[in-house]
Amino acid sequence: MREYLLVLLVATGVTYLLSGLARRLAFRYNAVAMVRDRDVHTKPIPYFGGVSMWFGLAAAFLLAAQLPWLGSFELVTHDAGVVLLAGGLICAVGVVDDLFELNALAKIAGQLLAAGVAVLNGVKVYWIPLPGAIVSLDEGTSIAVTVVLIFLCVNAINLIDGLDGLAAGVVAIGAGAFFAYAYLLSYEHELVRATTSSLITVATVGVCLGFLPYNIYRARMFMGDSGAMLLGFLLATAMISLTGQIDPSGLSGLGLNAFAAYLPILLPLAVMALPLLDLVLAYVRRTLAGKLWYQADKMHLHHRMLNLGHSHARAVALLWMWSALLAYGMVLIGLFPHPITFVGFLLALGLAVYLTWARRTPTKAANG
Repeated sequence: MREYLLVLLVATGVTYLLSGLARRLAFRYNAVAMVRDRDVHTKPIPYFGGVSMWFGLAAAFLLAAQLPWLGSFELVTHDAGVVLLAGGLICAVGVVDDLFELNALAKIAGQLLAAGVAVLNGVKVYWIPLPGAIVSLDEGTSIAVTVVLIFLCVNAINLIDGLDGLAAGVVAIGAGAFFAYAYLLSYEHELVRATTSSLITVATVGVCLGFLPYNIYRARMFMGDSGAMLLGFLLATAMISLTGQIDPSGLSGLGLNAFAAYLPILLPLAVMALPLLDLVLAYVRRTLAGKLWYQADKMHLHHRMLNLGHSHARAVALLWMWSALLAYGMVLIGLFPHPITFVGFLLALGLAVYLTWARRTPTKAANG
């Protein structure tokens, strides 16, 4: 655990220290988010948050490779190197987009390129656990499933990045839940505690925490597409490696309940619930309106929170709360299936519903 904590601190510190430099570079090269009709910020804000995040990730992974325990697992260091390389590609595509505004097809091509690098180097889904069976995937199906997962996660995080601190907070919460699950499971049942998923998620939490001081309301800096796509890619590869390294049939043999045995599949859905819901709603909404799925509008979940009358900061806090409730609630129910756990979850759910939909008067801040 001490090595994971050190990785977290290094990722946080390097990201925080480099964010100021990245901010100055963004101003210098005019990588600035101008105010558009669908935006909620009222003055130009610099991009390049993703650049500092990637360097924070690189520092964390390089440190992990040198540590006596984490560095001794060849599969973990190999996969981390692959994720760092592919993440650098997708971050670079985002930087170019922040500078020149690439069209949707160019960004999709960059996302597929990064996914291809991951797949060709062995970071892919090898099997899918279903109730009562493990479905092994052939080469073609494995590649297709992996690419689709990466594509969905990258674009889901990109779409939800619409309020100060929202995407970084949601990803930090989700990655933290992933790490907590993997570590608690390995500790309780004496499994190998060094997994690619654990390393990716703890480093992801670190880069998000390092960036948030620059990004929370009122933001001094945006992560841009470089950061949003990188974070989505990191969550996707963490999910992929988790489902590939923990066999739910083996977990069942450890005496876990059926729900806990399938957490490697259920947890990613809980972690990505808000971003994926936003992505699906956007696709349906734009399709019914006769638009292409990537044509922007002002009807995302964060826009709806503002329309309910919540202030900018309160809307972000509530969406963070929903993310934590779904992700950590799934972990707690799966690993500790006691009546008090279910009661606690239902009480928290009721509180979240009340805080979200309690009657509020729209404010100036909420209206943009």
